[in-house]
Amino acid sequence: MNPKIPLKTPLPLYKSAPTVEPIQNARQIYIETYGCQMNVSDSELMAGILTRSGHEVVSQLEDANVILLNTCAIRENAETKVINRLKHLSYLKRKQPDLIVGVCGCMAQHLRKKLIEAAPYVDLVMGPDAYRNLPMAINAVTSADPFLGLKLDKDEDYADIAPIRKDGVRAWLTIQRGCDKMCTFCIVPFVRGRERSIPLSVLVDDVKRLVDEGFKEVVLLGQTVNSYHGEKHDFGELLFAVSEVQGIKRVRFTSPHPSDATDSMIEAMATCDKVCKQIHLPLQSGSTKVLKAMRRTYTAEEYRELVWKMRDRIPNLIVSTDVIVGFCGETEADFMETYNLMAEVRYDSAFMFKYSSREGTLAYKSLEDDVSEVEKIQRLQAIIELQGRISYEINQELIGDTVEVLVEGESRKDVAKYQGKTDGFKTAVFPKADSEIGQFVCVKVNKATSHTLIGEIVA
Repeated sequence: MNPKIPLKTPLPLYKSAPTVEPIQNARQIYIETYGCQMNVSDSELMAGILTRSGHEVVSQLEDANVILLNTCAIRENAETKVINRLKHLSYLKRKQPDLIVGVCGCMAQHLRKKLIEAAPYVDLVMGPDAYRNLPMAINAVTSADPFLGLKLDKDEDYADIAPIRKDGVRAWLTIQRGCDKMCTFCIVPFVRGRERSIPLSVLVDDVKRLVDEGFKEVVLLGQTVNSYHGEKHDFGELLFAVSEVQGIKRVRFTSPHPSDATDSMIEAMATCDKVCKQIHLPLQSGSTKVLKAMRRTYTAEEYRELVWKMRDRIPNLIVSTDVIVGFCGETEADFMETYNLMAEVRYDSAFMFKYSSREGTLAYKSLEDDVSEVEKIQRLQAIIELQGRISYEINQELIGDTVEVLVEGESRKDVAKYQGKTDGFKTAVFPKADSEIGQFVCVKVNKATSHTLIGEIVA
């Protein structure tokens, strides 16, 4: 099941808020989230907008008379899940004729026509820049055509809206919306619009409030998070400013773009104790020819040099990545360049995918998807096996070490144990002992798999 958004008391607004559309009657609204951390953050934003207008956001679907699916359009698999979910919800719709079903987010923006054709019972379709109008849209639903809110807004950053975040120790904070990079395989610029950044002063105040709410760790979010440019400040300056907030213990960010990895960003990571020594640095391909076809704005050699530069400046840096195999025109030689670069860099972990053509992207319009499915699967399996070995070997080297872990909750496999994340975002599992959720504990690593560190709390 996809993550649900349980509620906390709404955070206060910190700018003069725009007029809220008065509601005709309060609704019980269930938000179901698909996709990445940006989508989770957007669901928390939606919850804040709806609650502020007088609606109630509930944590159980059966308690709702409005169901909103907040969707992702990055990969076809995510869209298939949403379509299948909508088919299931049609059964509830028949049982409850007054039930309102809405599709929000990237998929709504990207596939509005397909959505309405596949699920004509959907009552509203709202893109990422239309969340502010959700209360009005819910009021405006009729039995006729669905309500559409799909206009992109280059000025919308929701900086005046206080999200309602789920309980926990880690908070997602969107610092930038949209993307200007125009990678040929990616739909994001077309569904989220152009880049716009939230002012640094507002974000610092946000982090102060998160500390007051009890969060120990903040993750700064953006489509290309390090291209941030709020109030003429760059991303490195933001990292320095956020790390100075009293009470915050850890600062992370995702996902940066290699071309925007500035010296100030690297310096903040190297010198600020609170900034985690971990980076998710998407590679996508180890072939410069393929990177050019992807419009990634860096060469394989420039990427390699960046990794070594960061490792020289930040000892024990944890590096993860994204890799796509089978992109348009990728030869066996191109693939081997990716394979060999992964073997050279030795990532701690990686998200790996085979390319699938996405309608609406530049690649879909102008490049031939000419790598066979068999070759894509073989190449994907090869790098998965490679990365599995590397991750295992790296984690084996940690056996006997003591790592600091932020306790996040019970282990899914053993309720007698807690699990949490290290500074390097590695998962650690250990007996509860006298620890509590939200604490930092020292864990001695006794065993390790390719994905998990297993140990015990030590003094």
